[in-house]
Amino acid sequence: MQSIRSVLFTAAAITITLVAFVFTASLALALAGIAAVVAIGSAIAAKLNPRPIHASTRAEARPAGVPPREMRIWNDGRGTIIDL
Repeated sequence: MQSIRSVLFTAAAITITLVAFVFTASLALALAGIAAVVAIGSAIAAKLNPRPIHASTRAEARPAGVPPREMRIWNDGRGTIIDL
């Protein structure tokens, strides 16, 4: 009777261990799938963002021999930036 009980307890322990392993593996696989979807979505969203538009200014009239002053103007999507 004692050996039958120990065999049943051993089989039950192995079954519970296998069920726990399968459950943990399925959760890990689901988490990896969610992380992959989020990463792909983030990459696509970053690719769809507009690039900053470079704008230029007209050259102002300067006396002869004076080099033109470099003025940079661009739009980064949040507003126009003027670098004097």
